[in-house]
Amino acid sequence: MEDIKRTGKGIRKYFSMKGFLSDKSDVVKRINDGITFRGPYLWVLVFAILLASLGLNVNSTAVIIGAMLISPLMGPIIGMGYSVGTNDFDLLKKSLTNYGVATLISLITATVYFALTPYHGAQSELLARTSPTLYDVLIALFGGAAGIVAIASKDKGNILPGVAIATALMPPLCTAGFGIASLNLKYFFGAFFLYFINTVFIALATYIGVRAMRFRHVAKPDDGNFQRVRGYLIAIVVATMVPAAIFTVNIIRESFFASDLQHFISNEMSFTGSQIVSQNIDKNEKILTLAAVGREIPETKIAEAKSKMPFYGLGDYELNIIQGNLTDSILSLKGSISMFNATKDELNATITHQSAEISSLLERIAQLTRYETVAKQMIDEVQTLFPQVNTLSLAPTIETGKDTNDISSYITAQIVLKDKAEIPADEISRLRDFIKKRVDADSLVLILR
Repeated sequence: MEDIKRTGKGIRKYFSMKGFLSDKSDVVKRINDGITFRGPYLWVLVFAILLASLGLNVNSTAVIIGAMLISPLMGPIIGMGYSVGTNDFDLLKKSLTNYGVATLISLITATVYFALTPYHGAQSELLARTSPTLYDVLIALFGGAAGIVAIASKDKGNILPGVAIATALMPPLCTAGFGIASLNLKYFFGAFFLYFINTVFIALATYIGVRAMRFRHVAKPDDGNFQRVRGYLIAIVVATMVPAAIFTVNIIRESFFASDLQHFISNEMSFTGSQIVSQNIDKNEKILTLAAVGREIPETKIAEAKSKMPFYGLGDYELNIIQGNLTDSILSLKGSISMFNATKDELNATITHQSAEISSLLERIAQLTRYETVAKQMIDEVQTLFPQVNTLSLAPTIETGKDTNDISSYITAQIVLKDKAEIPADEISRLRDFIKKRVDADSLVLILR
């Protein structure tokens, strides 16, 4: 028994905060300094919001982290938790006021940025802030606990920057601004709810930490105002956790469903010579459509796979197998655009690019066939004026050299003379001018054979 007591005493000694905490007046001063948003603090907030919005816009995690490091948003939230824990009603009003101002300015700044930016696509960093879960509750709770311990400690080290990154107050607030700018209420409410979760549970963790470290009460604990405040706090905590828990359950269900579906496909739909290349799930109609290529899957095997669907949580779904060549199978799937799952914009861009290439090729073919036609039309005239000529060929020519960047283009006219025939030198110039004028060429090279 004595050994157990000594062990417990030794463990408590390791976790004891005695000698590591700052003077209470210093802690209060730090919290008060972090609450106010005026002058440089307000400008830092605006620049941090712009930086975070830019990071979300270009999908840069490094930029987002940088914005979180300089963000002063945690100050009023810590102030709210501390004021409730110490019954400091004046500090609570000050914290709530500054929190509201900071939130409003941040939303306006983010909304203006996303309204003016030329790129309005929702990147993965933005989408990650639109579906809060119970895990976000735990992150905010543990982050807030680390925050109040850091503020109360003599040696804070690098705790506060880490807390700012972990709790991530700014990204969801910027995403809410993106939702307003893009008129997407789903993004706005999802992101703002995540911001609200972080606020509530950082404040709650601060309150618990303040009480655990036994900070003095400013007013009597039985003050009626603070009894109501605590009641409101409990109601807010519960009201915040319930939707987050529902989101979490839905995400977990989706994860299990996706895992069961992949197991079903890999275990029951794997046949020699055949391959499942795409899938589509209609949860409203309860239809699972799979596209298969290669050797045709026998009906007996399909029936056997259907009978095993309940073992994978797919008992409510009807199995639809589309078989054939790759292109036909993929295009037959509902909601599938192409065999590469390209978006409509990507397909349009591809079609536009290919159309431009086809137009260029057609233009080059037209040029080549044009000179062939002109040569056939001219040969009788040339032979009448110059009986020595046997054949005529015309072609566009591009000339360049290895050691020069100069490129020249001209028309080549090749004349094959009749056996032992010759054209006098003064007639050659006339022949060249005649052909040049007939083909309307700026430059022409005449070759006699």
